[in-house]
Amino acid sequence: MWRDSFRLQIFCLLLAVLAIVVLVHNFFQLEHLDHNTVSGSNWITEGNAHHSRSQTTKTTRKPFCGYKQQILSKSEQAEQESLLAAIQWPKPPRGKIAFEQSTDPAQSDFVIVKPSGFFKVGDQLEVLVRVKDFQGKPKQYGGDYLQARIHSPLLKAGATGRIVDCHNGLYKVFFTLLWPGEVKVSVSLVHPSEAIQVLLRLREERPDRVYFKSSFKSGRHSETTECNVCLSGDLPICNFTDLYTGEPWFCYKPRKLSCASRISHAKGGYQKGLLTQEESLFFQSDVNIKRSILSSGPDSVIVKPNAFSDFGYARVTMKHLPEDASGRWNSTACTFSSSMDRAEDPTVSPSGYYYEDQWSSRTHWIHHFDKSDNITKCLQGKVIHLFGDSTIRQWFEYLTAFVPDLVEFNLGSPKNVGPFMAVDLKHSILLKFRCHGPPIRFSTVFSSELRYIANELNGIVGGRNTVVAITIWSHFSTFPVEVYIRRLRNIRRSIIHLLDRSPKTLVIIRTANVQALGPEVSLFNSDWYSFQLDSVMRKMFSGIAVHFVDAWEMSLAHYSPHNLHPNEIIVKNQIDAFLSYVCPLQT
Repeated sequence: MWRDSFRLQIFCLLLAVLAIVVLVHNFFQLEHLDHNTVSGSNWITEGNAHHSRSQTTKTTRKPFCGYKQQILSKSEQAEQESLLAAIQWPKPPRGKIAFEQSTDPAQSDFVIVKPSGFFKVGDQLEVLVRVKDFQGKPKQYGGDYLQARIHSPLLKAGATGRIVDCHNGLYKVFFTLLWPGEVKVSVSLVHPSEAIQVLLRLREERPDRVYFKSSFKSGRHSETTECNVCLSGDLPICNFTDLYTGEPWFCYKPRKLSCASRISHAKGGYQKGLLTQEESLFFQSDVNIKRSILSSGPDSVIVKPNAFSDFGYARVTMKHLPEDASGRWNSTACTFSSSMDRAEDPTVSPSGYYYEDQWSSRTHWIHHFDKSDNITKCLQGKVIHLFGDSTIRQWFEYLTAFVPDLVEFNLGSPKNVGPFMAVDLKHSILLKFRCHGPPIRFSTVFSSELRYIANELNGIVGGRNTVVAITIWSHFSTFPVEVYIRRLRNIRRSIIHLLDRSPKTLVIIRTANVQALGPEVSLFNSDWYSFQLDSVMRKMFSGIAVHFVDAWEMSLAHYSPHNLHPNEIIVKNQIDAFLSYVCPLQT
């Protein structure tokens, strides 16, 4: 009798232990984001763009946001705080600003300081910008995002200016005069300060405004679900966080298929209805997006040649600045602001200029590779790796189109996506392009081809015949800056390791570039977003043995209309700058 009772007790104990094991297992599965079950919010099925609710049991959980969960060392935390502080943007002195009180470029103006003065090549030109609202009243605070350049249309010459926010409705622009002749000044309002506050809010609160998708397939059954850096809600999630870099990426789990059945990644689309009716007034084409600000006086000066000029940077001074009509000018209030001025070394601001449609750098000699034979000679015996987005894919397309012996090898890759490879067997040249890992807003990319730049760099042996060129910016504009900092930190670490093991490897960074903007594009890919990311990138890669191709200034200084994918003459000048690092002139 007592034996039966003992057996029953043992049986009950085993059941209890088994129940505990199951509970612990389920808890582990939920909390550790494995590839099978983690909470989400909604899903997208193929052929159905509407968000649906799962029929499975739901439990409300916190959003899965990889950029919020990363653990930083003390030095990484300090660097991140420093970077975020460096790009902090001025805010209006009070809360919401009515549209009528926002910046009106049509009523704003600029004046050239001492327009009738004697100017020679190498001198400094100062311009004062005065912004007003739609009521014609001078604004009392800063934070507008401006772009400025000098140019001589007949000479096909141009250069960018250095902008200073005085935080009182006034802005100073400093230009270095780098060629003789008549030089015109152009200033544009890209976004009023009030629109910048909206862009800031969207960046922090709506990182999902561009969404992505992945396809899963097994046999004849296929499903498509939504993916992103940050997902929230109550549905199971597939965790595709990279094992080596720790870069987070999540997709909602298919209802019937496993996470391991993912076959592709693609851009899903853009969220609509992001703005209130009042906010939308700050984003109007031909009103306050990339609208020219006109001069209230002469808009050009005559520059005389200077045979002894070394085209050096003229020292910036704040004297001889005029007061505006209300006498508000105060030189002590106008200081260089990190929000507008990011040049760490003023001797290279601007970094270069156009003359007769050719870019001249002020930091290194540029040789213009006008014949394909010159490019072939330069690249002979070299392996060139291009990593990034479609703006560096333009380099691959230019080189394969311009150099006849560089023949593209058909890898069966999707058009405009890659990876791509071109070879010149006669001269032992290998050229490769691969897009960066998610987030990437390309059409279908095979899952097996989703590679992170840092991991690819770790697989490169390197050496004096290895060239690496990288650009990564545009696809990160919708996310908090911490996401971008993390990606660059991983890439930088891999570059340092590559240069440690192969010091003669050449690494080149292509910066961001400006583009055409409208009301919708501004919410996803504004030049202001790109400017902030580009500023972070320049700071993070300063101090290590990499070189820069300044695509930002090269696109802003040129007379061509702004385009996400700059036209061929700009790309040609980028290639010249790139190849001049590969094959530097002996001076």
